[in-house]
Amino acid sequence: MEDRLKKDVFKVANKILKSRLIVGTGKYKNFKETAKAVHASGADMVTVAVRRVNILDKKKPLLTDYINPKKIIFLPNTAGCFTSEEALRTLRLAREMGGWKLVKLEVLGDKQTLYPNMIETIRSTQILVKEGFKVMVYCTDDPLLAKKLEDCGASAIMPLASPIGSGLGLQNKINISLILKQSKVPVIVDAGIGTASDATIAMELGCDGVLINSAIAKAKNPILMAKSFKEAVISGRNSFLAGRMDKNFYGIKSSPSKGLI
Repeated sequence: MEDRLKKDVFKVANKILKSRLIVGTGKYKNFKETAKAVHASGADMVTVAVRRVNILDKKKPLLTDYINPKKIIFLPNTAGCFTSEEALRTLRLAREMGGWKLVKLEVLGDKQTLYPNMIETIRSTQILVKEGFKVMVYCTDDPLLAKKLEDCGASAIMPLASPIGSGLGLQNKINISLILKQSKVPVIVDAGIGTASDATIAMELGCDGVLINSAIAKAKNPILMAKSFKEAVISGRNSFLAGRMDKNFYGIKSSPSKGLI
């Protein structure tokens, strides 16, 4: 078991991450609270919405003044993009401004459900991979489309648990399990997780990681919630590695039958 734990490395593209919890940097009251939550989470990668979070305009408060990009990996994402063209332009700008090649792609389909537009997502992935980007891709929990993204060269598959910001938790464990069985790249559950136990469930299925934003940022106590997610992810991963007992439809005695009085 100890050998298995030592070999249990979380690697995305060319980055080795100590934590399997990735956190977002949006929706907090301010950058100070963001930084405290990131620290409490133990995450060593954070997502940054290029169109929404200031990381370069020195005339305004900078996220980089609160979170050191030399210590925490910044993952630029395309939050708020509804077309392939918008997403491609956003990530190309991120590469020009900050040199980022490891990126998170999301192309949304509509403003109500915020479900990904998979046609545009697949098209964007193909183009970005050809341009040398390492692409972590937000997608639906459809196993066929997830496989298509991997075939296109995605560095990580990021199926939703439920709609972005909904807090509904993991709604389709069967599809996530199917994606896990077929994938040779990391599978990271993204969007819809509401509380720490949701993250544990995802990790117990065998997911390589989870990405959390709203569930931490919108909690009554974001710092404490970030800490709870840190512990939940570790617990869920250890539970997966330990291997759960078999399920049975009938009760099985836990005490031996021999020696009864």
